[in-house]
Amino acid sequence: MADPLFRTPKGTHDVLPEDHVYMTFIKKAVRHRARQAGYKRIDTPMFEYRGIFERGIGAHTDIVEKELFVVGSPHAEKADQDFALRPEFTAGICRSYIEHAMDQLPQPVELYAIGQCFRHDRPQKGRYRQFHQFDFEIIGLKDPSLDAQMIHVLSNILADLKILDRLTLQINNIGVAENRKAFAEALKEYFIGKERHLPELDRKRLQTSPLRLLDSKEEDTRILLKNAPTLAQFVGDDSKLYHATVLEYLQELGVPFVENAGLVRGLDYYTQTVFEYWDRSEGAQNAVGGGGRYDALIELLGGKPTPGVGFACGMERIVWHMKEAGIQAPNKDQVDIFVAQLGPEAKKQCLRLIATLRDRGVHTLGALGEASLKSQMRLADRFDVKYCLLLGKMEVLKNTVILRDMKAGKQKEMPFDEALPAVVELIGKKNLDRYVLKDGFGAVDED
Repeated sequence: MADPLFRTPKGTHDVLPEDHVYMTFIKKAVRHRARQAGYKRIDTPMFEYRGIFERGIGAHTDIVEKELFVVGSPHAEKADQDFALRPEFTAGICRSYIEHAMDQLPQPVELYAIGQCFRHDRPQKGRYRQFHQFDFEIIGLKDPSLDAQMIHVLSNILADLKILDRLTLQINNIGVAENRKAFAEALKEYFIGKERHLPELDRKRLQTSPLRLLDSKEEDTRILLKNAPTLAQFVGDDSKLYHATVLEYLQELGVPFVENAGLVRGLDYYTQTVFEYWDRSEGAQNAVGGGGRYDALIELLGGKPTPGVGFACGMERIVWHMKEAGIQAPNKDQVDIFVAQLGPEAKKQCLRLIATLRDRGVHTLGALGEASLKSQMRLADRFDVKYCLLLGKMEVLKNTVILRDMKAGKQKEMPFDEALPAVVELIGKKNLDRYVLKDGFGAVDED
């Protein structure tokens, strides 16, 4: 095959039809569970003012320092006048909550989103620079039961997609801002005289955001951290009680978990509960998603103090897990009927017949070119159709059509006017209901 003149940019990918089947299935699972739990869908712009992410996510996080796609003018006087493609949903949804006075609605406000996000990250397995996420948020009320219920919703989605048994729920409580500030100072003190043993990036992190050392993948850093102070030593009693209650509720809901004292997540807005779903075989290297509580974020973005909790999952990573597990997503795009024809008059009749079958909900494909009947039947085989309708010059003269059972290799001739009801009866009313999947997911196809 010739080398193409252009390829997709590094870190991006085409979502081909065979992958869209998985994407559609994931969206249906998400919408089904969201509707069950009373979440309402929201869409925010793909780009926001850059300052929203710097304030919300944190100016010294990897996402803001290295991964933001900035699209504003280089002549803007202030950084927050620049735009950036959204790297995640939470900051934009919280901005929307403030802008549209959602605090006047019954609280908490439960929202979910599905769409594309962008990070100038190093591409690797299941991780792209342009990728799809689904996101759930509960804003306006703080209670351990909300944290547990949200995790339960995510657990149900992953179970619906048949990959839950490949993952483990990792959970921790990182305390409030005062706890983390005290811990950060203790880490800095511990590393006095040890900085030279840290890689360059981690030396910088030690000064700007010490907690990010806990996420370091560098072996030298991991060894030094074994004797360092732990975050758990600085978490207050209130946070410990809150965490214990969340775990109690998770047990009540039958959600298994692993307590992970080293889990902090890489965004500055998190407080108290944080969690991730990790690959059982590869751990955090192939986490499908996670989230946590962000009780100070709304205030950071200019609103009044308002608690919140949320999570997001990468859809490409879920697709990878489904394929690895041999999970085949339901496909409603199977062609039911192939219409073959020979001659200009047959083509006219077939054109009308194809349109009528499609209007009745029958997935119909017709070869309306000048190909021979033999080549048309080979094409029908490639689409793995169950039945074919054949119309040639003699059938036009007799006002008949041939209905062929492709699996059985049998065929019969019938009056042309009987073709439509015969096909509908063969395909079956149940199969013609194109708006409901057997698993009970959403009633209408949506983006």
